[in-house]
Amino acid sequence: MFLLRHGQSYFNLHFNQSGIDPGIHDPELTPHGINQATAAATALANTGLSRIIVSPYTRALQTAEPIRVMYGLPMNIMQEVRERTAFSCDVGTSPDLLAKRFPQHNFAHLPHTWWHEGTESLEATAARASAFRSLMAARQDSATILLVSHWAFILALTGVSLENAEIMEYDPASPARPGIAL
Repeated sequence: MFLLRHGQSYFNLHFNQSGIDPGIHDPELTPHGINQATAAATALANTGLSRIIVSPYTRALQTAEPIRVMYGLPMNIMQEVRERTAFSCDVGTSPDLLAKRFPQHNFAHLPHTWWHEGTESLEATAARASAFRSLMAARQDSATILLVSHWAFILALTGVSLENAEIMEYDPASPARPGIAL
């Protein structure tokens, strides 16, 4: 399967410059992040993707959108692949508001508060990643799935720290072997 960390968000922009949490809940992508998402779509051209699994955060949905449109792929929105809640950017948006912002997707399966309230433990994030790894390892089509997710979740899944919009190939059946960055 392929893993893609979302493009640069306004939180990333401000936090990387100052080291201070700017207090932005569920941030959108910056113009640079939108360009990164478009570039990721192009980079994935010859991968034979069959579907996209994406976190419900706005930055992940925006990153997945050019890929969905370019290749006409179905998208599964899964709260289980969300970011580890540790900063203001990890406070999500209600399913009702997400449905207004992204009318092409169904958010009815999400609870009103689908993100973790308070700081999520590293163990809880690792448990979500392990459950996802098992789910993907059992799928026949895992080699053609794209996951659009977040730094801490991908780190818990693979042991690899990805930059914004970085793509890596990952075999969920071999969790002991780290993925390969593209």
